[in-house]
Amino acid sequence: MQRMQLLPSPKERSEQVSLCSWPQPGSCGSEAGSQDADPVKLISINALMDKLHLKYAQKPWIETLKLVRLCMDKPPRGSISVTPHHPLLSCLEKIQRTLNAKSLSTVMSRLEFLSKQRGLKSHISPNGTACYLTSDMFYVEVQLEKDGKVIDVKLAHPGEAPVVCDDLVQLLRTQDVNRVTEVLHGKAGHLVQRTGGTPMNIEYYLSPYQVLEEELNPGSQVCGTKVFVTVGSSNTTHKLPISPLIVDSQAGDGNPAFLPLTDELSMDLSACFFLMFHQPFPMSSSSIQEIQKLTGISIDGLKLASLHALIVQFTFNDEYKEDLAMNNSCFFVSLPDCPKHSYFINKGTEKSGITGALVSKIPFTHPKCVPAIIEILRHQVAYNTLIGSCLSENTINEDCSELLYFEVSPQKGTSFSISFQHPMGESLACVVVDVLSSRQIRCSLHTNPQDVTLNCCNDFISRVMERCMSVPLVMRAIFKNAVTMKVDGEIQNMEVISEQNPEVTCKQTTSSNSTGANISGASMQNSCDGMEASSSTASIECAICDISV
Repeated sequence: MQRMQLLPSPKERSEQVSLCSWPQPGSCGSEAGSQDADPVKLISINALMDKLHLKYAQKPWIETLKLVRLCMDKPPRGSISVTPHHPLLSCLEKIQRTLNAKSLSTVMSRLEFLSKQRGLKSHISPNGTACYLTSDMFYVEVQLEKDGKVIDVKLAHPGEAPVVCDDLVQLLRTQDVNRVTEVLHGKAGHLVQRTGGTPMNIEYYLSPYQVLEEELNPGSQVCGTKVFVTVGSSNTTHKLPISPLIVDSQAGDGNPAFLPLTDELSMDLSACFFLMFHQPFPMSSSSIQEIQKLTGISIDGLKLASLHALIVQFTFNDEYKEDLAMNNSCFFVSLPDCPKHSYFINKGTEKSGITGALVSKIPFTHPKCVPAIIEILRHQVAYNTLIGSCLSENTINEDCSELLYFEVSPQKGTSFSISFQHPMGESLACVVVDVLSSRQIRCSLHTNPQDVTLNCCNDFISRVMERCMSVPLVMRAIFKNAVTMKVDGEIQNMEVISEQNPEVTCKQTTSSNSTGANISGASMQNSCDGMEASSSTASIECAICDISV
């Protein structure tokens, strides 16, 4: 009887030693360096590599690549799923965010990456135009054209034939639609369907800063203002639809057409649909009344207060206090190349001021109300954004140098005024801002007839306001134009004097140089003060400079 070999052969022992000599996960670099320096172990490693070469010499290189990729995608030992901090997944996610080319390989790569994120398996058909996302309960077949366009999406469960899923087709195809355009101009904003425990949400507004960030970082998916679509209990009974009410045809105004709530399509329930805010949202009393008239349902639990006070509370995410009208009314805003701004938020009196309330959710029973509600919300958030642009966390002025003072006061409806001292006069000037909609703002400048006319037409101020949605930036533009006009006037006076009296030309030139030096010094100081402003603000200011009067 042949004796069994209980101990490994010398060759096998050397290979085992070589394997043990490899630096293990968590070992420090110094230990690895000392092991690599051992010539005996270097020979063992070379022997192991020779063995690997012989093992995979007969296999195609593409299969070796697949094996390496599979090993890299494997989760660490002891973990059930791949952690979000896995280095490979982190790198792949960054690559996917930067890929903008629309091609078959790019779409396939994205589908494979999404399947790994969701714990699914992915397979590509032999012809390379179909991708299968599989799990134990179902599989999804995505058919693509050679240019990457989605042709069809089929969903299948065990024991059932594949069924065409139109919702998934539209979901994959809408990836090419400009999300910013949908949010700002879509009939109902950008709709994200319910997934898992996350309710359906509607994103309906993006500020210019967020739009700019989206343009500078494509695919970053900046989160704008949104509401969640939910259903909840109600103290009263309402007719709620039990089947879809939307039809394929559209009305003459371009809005989708809906069926009425008949007895066959509805049921009386002690429940209601809600558009729910993530944080109680400040709305004017007129906007609330307009929504209640539209839906026919009153919004309960409202506590009326000054709208400007509520916007201050909402901006700083602070609980409402009774003394809010007395505190935090003056805010200091720093901008580059401009003196500091001091904004006093006039919250108005109970008779003259605009009242509003913090709204947590908006009830409705028919989906036809949603587009109109979204437009009202856009209008309101545009007004809130302009008032909020005057606010800052800095309520104490540490620098007692030059300041520009402004007072923001409520007017009728969705209008407010900005009062300030005339840059080249002694009287007060005023800019009245009328927010007509989220996409249209009308501004008018009012000055004393006895003061010098400012070099800013109403159309210029309105265009700047619509583009940046920032009161401080508009005020900065007005004052910069005033300074430019003042300097031009001084130069013209110098030319006239030099022609009439050449002897004083030298003195005037010296004075002009001194004045220019003072202006340059002030500009440098203001630029230093403005270094605190964010990069997005500076980028928007550069965009504003492109606007001509």
